[in-house]
Amino acid sequence: MKRGKRYTEAAKLVDRSNLYDAAEAIAILKKTASAKFDETIEVHLRTGCDGRHADQQIRGAVVLPHGTGKTVRILVFAKGPKAEEAKAAGADFVGAEELIPRIQNEGWLDFDVVVATPDMMGVVGRLGRVLGPKGLMPNPKAGTVTMDVTKAINDIKAGKIEYRLDKTNIIHVPVGKASFTEEQLADNFQTLMDAIRKAKPSTVKGAYLKSVTMTSTMGPGVKLNVGKLLN
Repeated sequence: MKRGKRYTEAAKLVDRSNLYDAAEAIAILKKTASAKFDETIEVHLRTGCDGRHADQQIRGAVVLPHGTGKTVRILVFAKGPKAEEAKAAGADFVGAEELIPRIQNEGWLDFDVVVATPDMMGVVGRLGRVLGPKGLMPNPKAGTVTMDVTKAINDIKAGKIEYRLDKTNIIHVPVGKASFTEEQLADNFQTLMDAIRKAKPSTVKGAYLKSVTMTSTMGPGVKLNVGKLLN
């Protein structure tokens, strides 16, 4: 795979044989994120979980203290007073059954997070084939199936991120933007790691975290010292 000149130059700053502390990794990533746009800083955690077993699934959400740096568009499925509450709380889109054909048939997906009141999950369930593969299905564990739509919207706008295992048992999550200070990125990363630690399934055999890599959108990955992260 041929890499661009910018990537090649950035890769020189990373010692592939070294495992870095989080603070060192963040400092390197801020230097290597040289694209013309504000790159996202992401964390990729390769776990020892087997997501095929329900008792080894990891799914949850955490509010990053400094947010993600991204403007999030929220769709809320609600009716009556709860729909009015969602609009008042700042939801970008609010609706019920009438949104089904728009999403199913017209391919409308101009939103980043879906929140639903429990009574609307029968309706939302009909969109499972569309929303599921995109990771957009509301879920009680992530706090996106709730009667408290105001809190859900406020948390998401404040920087709430969802984490879950993918099919290869890796968790991919953003922890901010390259324009954030090192301290802001470190705070966000620490908050994420605290949540991941607490989410460890008791049935996992062997190493819980096999590797942790931080990367920017266009830059090389920086591997972290997992032993230090779990202490």
